[in-house]
Amino acid sequence: FNIHPLSYGQQALWFIWQLEPENSAYNQVFTARICNNLDRAKLRSAFLKLVEHHPCLRSTFTKIGQQPIQRIHQYFELDWQNLDVSSCDETELYSLVVRESKIPFDLENEPVIRIRLFTISPTEHILLITIHLIVTDGWSLDIILSELSKLYESQVTDCSTSLNILNNSYSDYVRFQEEMLEGAQGNKLFSYWKSKLQGELPELNLATDKIRPAIQTYNGASINFDLSEKLTQKLRQLAINNNATFYMTLLAAFQVFLYRYTGTDDILVGSPVAARLEPQFREIVGYFNNLVVIRGNLSNNPSFKKFLNQICQTVNEALIHQNYPFSLLVEKLKINRVPSRSPIFQASFALQKWRQSKNIQNLITGEVENTIDWGGLKLQPFEISSQAGQNDLDLEIFEGSTCIKGRFKYNIALFNEPTIEVMVAHFKN
Repeated sequence: FNIHPLSYGQQALWFIWQLEPENSAYNQVFTARICNNLDRAKLRSAFLKLVEHHPCLRSTFTKIGQQPIQRIHQYFELDWQNLDVSSCDETELYSLVVRESKIPFDLENEPVIRIRLFTISPTEHILLITIHLIVTDGWSLDIILSELSKLYESQVTDCSTSLNILNNSYSDYVRFQEEMLEGAQGNKLFSYWKSKLQGELPELNLATDKIRPAIQTYNGASINFDLSEKLTQKLRQLAINNNATFYMTLLAAFQVFLYRYTGTDDILVGSPVAARLEPQFREIVGYFNNLVVIRGNLSNNPSFKKFLNQICQTVNEALIHQNYPFSLLVEKLKINRVPSRSPIFQASFALQKWRQSKNIQNLITGEVENTIDWGGLKLQPFEISSQAGQNDLDLEIFEGSTCIKGRFKYNIALFNEPTIEVMVAHFKN
């Protein structure tokens, strides 16, 4: 195998895994129902070719001395299981899929990707893909799903398919990140974030159902909701009228929502960004995600239009400065860490948009009446609740062409489900 250093994002995830190796909060999960005949051997072969193409998916992680390292294996046995669930009812099947998705990864010794195929009948299966976040992100999952459909289709039709030639690797990105941070650009990025986050930072004190544990936990649950087509169109028009993006408009609404819940007029929200500004890294599977902090000032009771203009400027600046690793920022700012809370922010906002797998996006947002075609397989949604509660409260928005799906993810050590259901109603209102 080849040995490579970790990026700052990977180091943070490695540290969390060492503290809590049984924690599954950083399992990235994709599920779908397959509604036609499936050639299992050829689907397995498609996954093998995918893992062969992307070195990060053949990784394990360990230490040399005190230094964490990534080992890229030339060959690694695919963690594939085909399970017969023909005797299970829908409730049992759902529980089984959820249980499999929550199995923690052994990053030192076992594969970082697992595939489970639950066979109900020859023409009905549930596909579950679970990958540890240390080697992937939302952008990477988009690449994986797009390439898998091509690979499976080529296997079934015996036609060759050519995946993008990768002239760079994730280790090239790690080297680029290190050199950038040691130079003038790194100093410039740090100076920007230091100016935005200096001094004592406000805590987000949402009223919780339970006493906050002394040590932060990561067990979560989620509640999904829809925004109507009519409301979605009104939001799009509001964004256009204010020279804002859809992301900025929904983020501003979320910050107003948090302000109404807490009475705090200084609101800090984390937001994941792709951090792939360099074109040579755009087709690589790996953990590039970074977090930026969007600080909203709601003092003096601004109008929503005025506040949205403020958020537009803040977001534009944050995106320009998105390459500074959040974990390094926390370390260099010498943030006063409280073991019971996430550092800097306790709520996050994300807008999920698929670049390559538009049909998958339509599947998630419910913009297909029946099934989508995925490399010759007919897919329907099979949604499972998100089990991660990485902050107190996270809002994810899935953008379709006509409607919006949202998901509130929450920490179950703090909130009960009925409380979040009320929050969903208030947010929609």
